[in-house]
Amino acid sequence: MEKKSEDYDVVIIGGGAAGLTAGIYCARARLNTLIIEKSLLGGLATYTSEIENYPGFPDRETGPNIMKQFEKQAKRMGVKIKLTDVKTVRFGIDGHHVETFRNIFHAKSVIIATGGKPRLTKAKNEEKYLYDKGISFCATCDAAQYTDKTVMVIGSGDAAIEEGMFLTKFANKVVVSVLHNEGIMDANQIAQEEALANPKMEFKWNTLVDSFEGDGHLDKVVLKNLKTGELEEVSVDGCFLFIGYIPNTEILKGMIDLNKLGHIKTNDRMETNVSGVFAAGDVRDKELRQVATCVGDGAIAGVNAEKFISDMETFEHKILQKDKVGLIYIYSAIDAIGREILLRMQKIEEEYKDKVKLNVIDAYKGESLCRMLGDACDNKGFCKKFGQVNLPSVVYTKNGRIVEVSSNLTKDTVVNKLNSLLSTTLS
Repeated sequence: MEKKSEDYDVVIIGGGAAGLTAGIYCARARLNTLIIEKSLLGGLATYTSEIENYPGFPDRETGPNIMKQFEKQAKRMGVKIKLTDVKTVRFGIDGHHVETFRNIFHAKSVIIATGGKPRLTKAKNEEKYLYDKGISFCATCDAAQYTDKTVMVIGSGDAAIEEGMFLTKFANKVVVSVLHNEGIMDANQIAQEEALANPKMEFKWNTLVDSFEGDGHLDKVVLKNLKTGELEEVSVDGCFLFIGYIPNTEILKGMIDLNKLGHIKTNDRMETNVSGVFAAGDVRDKELRQVATCVGDGAIAGVNAEKFISDMETFEHKILQKDKVGLIYIYSAIDAIGREILLRMQKIEEEYKDKVKLNVIDAYKGESLCRMLGDACDNKGFCKKFGQVNLPSVVYTKNGRIVEVSSNLTKDTVVNKLNSLLSTTLS
């Protein structure tokens, strides 16, 4: 089957809080923007029963309701949304390509906001009871089916304790397996105090899951005491796992810089090591993973994707112009010698009148232009990694092609090179 090709300014992979926010910013900047989401718009926030710490919602609000507002705003801005799974991605200086089962989407910039998936315990028999057979990851989705029943929660972080308290609205008993010593949890202090005071919650300290048991459907969780090694069988009607998430970066391995856990490395502008590719949200290597931080990431990624595209158009049509022999001067505006040489370059351009075009790049303000120039220079001596460029430097171009990179900036050297380019024809 031949796949259909479509062109976009920005393709965002992932439709959670970060992806939707990035989409809103990109579309508002008049960029043709596509969000690809493989399952449910809103991401993991749609599995959260109550969100109390997202600004603007003074009363407790559900994750699904908040995410619906995100979706509504993104669509109003003109963001296109496709619910499908990304199979492969290809990044290159000639553009980026995102491939699904039926389509190949070409993009000037890509924002990766793929989030994560629930971490499993890896206990015995776990695979047999996932999702509709007793092991769940979403209290909002599945709490009602455990009305007047007994459930277990694995974990002691904010999600585990808060979702455990939500489950007590339905279940008769919520048993919480905690890895730590008695009284120690990973959740915030307020949540801990409320949970310990909740008569429907029972805690099993110093335990982890040894196995899941049942006849077709989970009816027993076997816990192992980490201090004594003793096994304890706990009868349950269901079990909820809240022990963290694994970043969805499988298709990116070997293509982009990841940390040891698989999260994407970025700078504070959400830029990855690949020019024009950004990352935002829980998939990024960062400390705090909340809706609020995902929104911040998405906003920064969206703004910088727009700036990248603007810089790319400047680079293609102005920096690598074809009308004249090009003299690209790269310097640091805070360097006195660099400023002196800039005056020299401007005088040289005046001497050649209509034959030479000078373009000036401040390496710090125009970092993205430097990265593009580095990619375009390739093996012509210009370092691709910003920060290792010899400043100041000049890049000579002709017919929109880079000819040479040099740090020799004497007037005679520059003039001789320009004369040579003006008198020759590139093959």
